[in-house]
Amino acid sequence: DFFDVILLGDGENLVGNFIDAYKAVRNADRKTQLKALAQVSGIYVPSLYEVEYNSSDGAIKFISPTSSEIPTVVRKQTYRGNVLSASTVVTQKAAWENIYMVEVVRSCPEMCRFCLASYLTLPFRTASIEDSLIPAIERGLAVTNRLGLLGASVTQHPEFENLLDYISQPKYDNVRLSIASVRTNTVTVELAQTLAKRDTKSLTIAVESGSERLRQIINKKLHNDEIIQAAVNAKAGGLTGLKLYGMVGVPGEEAEDLDATVAMMREIKKAAPGLRLTLGCSTFVPKSHTPFQWFGVNRQAEKRLQLLQKQLKPQGIDFRPESYNWSIIQALISRGDRRLSHLLELTRNFGDSLGSYKRAFKELKGKLPDLDFYVHANWSTEQVLPWHHLHGSLPQSTLQKHLAEATSQFKPSEQLLTANG
Repeated sequence: DFFDVILLGDGENLVGNFIDAYKAVRNADRKTQLKALAQVSGIYVPSLYEVEYNSSDGAIKFISPTSSEIPTVVRKQTYRGNVLSASTVVTQKAAWENIYMVEVVRSCPEMCRFCLASYLTLPFRTASIEDSLIPAIERGLAVTNRLGLLGASVTQHPEFENLLDYISQPKYDNVRLSIASVRTNTVTVELAQTLAKRDTKSLTIAVESGSERLRQIINKKLHNDEIIQAAVNAKAGGLTGLKLYGMVGVPGEEAEDLDATVAMMREIKKAAPGLRLTLGCSTFVPKSHTPFQWFGVNRQAEKRLQLLQKQLKPQGIDFRPESYNWSIIQALISRGDRRLSHLLELTRNFGDSLGSYKRAFKELKGKLPDLDFYVHANWSTEQVLPWHHLHGSLPQSTLQKHLAEATSQFKPSEQLLTANG
């Protein structure tokens, strides 16, 4: 109801083809234009696909093209070159003021089972230092002294140390450096020193949980001693703060996993005294095209955030929970199908609060499933998903295999829930 055309995948492959196809039919009628664009690989025209539901407030029965000339599925297009993107505009009016952004890597090789940034953008690709990164950095630093290195796992670039050496040259002494994301076990004293010298005071790492068991379930290949060492190295290198990203409500999580997170934070504080510690914590939200897309939001998540707050605040650890109510809305939009368009429009008219969403659901009762179906329910792997006709990097069979690997490590009570869910 809102979008005529959606491009799936990387712009390097898609934008040129889209423009060429559109130019060829720009003077034709709307229907002809849409049908022509739908023939281009990676271009999805929602109006040319019909969705049938088991009932008006039930799950999807099937999704099919409206005519035989429209592809049955739309496949994401993947750019495989080693020259990645960089800023074309640097301005004080940008979200990140006067920063020149350089994409160092694309995707992430770790494949944490909840993570859209990894699964949807596979395979992991790295920019060439000689052909892409150095020329881009030289262009950017000619107009600003603020440099941002972008990517879901920047420090896993195979030549990251060489890149740091380049940025550490005396001619760049006045450069302020920011790094989007750092893998925990790549935080060295040298990295911390370079960042501290480049006017960065703190570092952010994603650990998800202090529980080794839970990290195995989500495929987070990380150990507590590596997390503690990262904190020690950050302090030794001259950084004053360390922010950790955590999550509650992860499938398979038990009460003792929260205790493990509290214990880990205490150990970090003891190992790196004086380092300002922050734990930013969100609620697990299922994302399409990931192995955990079939799980709903854990109803206990809000209480678990409150529990961590209660345990960590007296320890002098800055705990910053993401709004649980906002996570509910994220999950609704993440797993929603096209019936949500009416709900979103109503919500906008009602004022955009959580209460507005609930009021819209009440008004549309019987015309779409309830909030619980989209947000909290564990979906069957046999269910037709709203993105069934949109193919990402990996097939559903592979995602189900990764799901099975995760659930095989659940405790018996959780395994029973999954089977029934």
